[in-house]
Amino acid sequence: MKYWSKVNKLYEDMICAVTGSVVRDEPLKNHTYFKIGGPASIFSEPKDTEDLKTVLKLIKKYDVDCFVMGNGTNLLVSDDGFKGAIVKIGNKFNFVEKNGNRVTAGAGILLSVLAKYLAGEGLAGFEFAGGIPGSLGGAVCMNAGAYGGEMKQVIKKVRCMDYGGNIHEFSNEEMEFEYRHTKISDSEYIVIDAELELTYGDIDEIMSSIKTLNEKRISKQPVNMPSAGSTFKRPSKGYASRLIEDAGLKGLRYRGAMVSDKHSGFIINYDNACCEDVLKLMRIVIGTVYDKFGITLEPEIKIVGTRL
Repeated sequence: MKYWSKVNKLYEDMICAVTGSVVRDEPLKNHTYFKIGGPASIFSEPKDTEDLKTVLKLIKKYDVDCFVMGNGTNLLVSDDGFKGAIVKIGNKFNFVEKNGNRVTAGAGILLSVLAKYLAGEGLAGFEFAGGIPGSLGGAVCMNAGAYGGEMKQVIKKVRCMDYGGNIHEFSNEEMEFEYRHTKISDSEYIVIDAELELTYGDIDEIMSSIKTLNEKRISKQPVNMPSAGSTFKRPSKGYASRLIEDAGLKGLRYRGAMVSDKHSGFIINYDNACCEDVLKLMRIVIGTVYDKFGITLEPEIKIVGTRL
């Protein structure tokens, strides 16, 4: 069976078997913070774990290319879109269950929502994540962090599903947390929920800490402009933003893309940028920083449907 025949057959079967949403040619720019990205051949948002299992088994049956996304905060998607099935773990997976100082939350819950919930329950340790624009699943997968905190500090265990629909549970140690990387970062494991272990604290102090960190983020980062967060990982020596600024690249534009003049660690969609605008600017930044300092910057954002 030819590839596009398989895609068409997959769509027909998903329409019949999946209870969540399934659509054709969904513009991915509507699902990324960058506001960039062409259409997905098939776009599905399962309503629960069983629905996700059905979706994945059908995709495996027809051997169609698949990419699983969360809130789209760290994605740069090709202008040509994705020639296959995009599966979104979204707000259908946003439950929270509390058991003492331990909380189990679904992969689709926004970090800001979870942080406010935990603060309201007097649970401390998650304040660092209150301003990170993203969902729990993606944050766990990449060990997201900010202001001295990381997911590895609060995760007790993680439940994942593989592309065959099988459930796997990993402890904190088994997750192999590293800087912006875990055991499941480049695997076919999909986070469905995670258990967090926190400490009790004063509600007002926790709320105040979240407010202070959010104000700090707003004052220093271009949160009002479309982007995918920090564009590059922290190198072994120094900081990406400092290297980029010292290379004289702060505020540099290539067509619609721009190195933020507020925080040079961010490339922003300044004026209706397309994916190729951002990629070209990333190449300029990487090349210039290497030429000046001998350090190769690596992307922290995920590039989907094309290559750097």
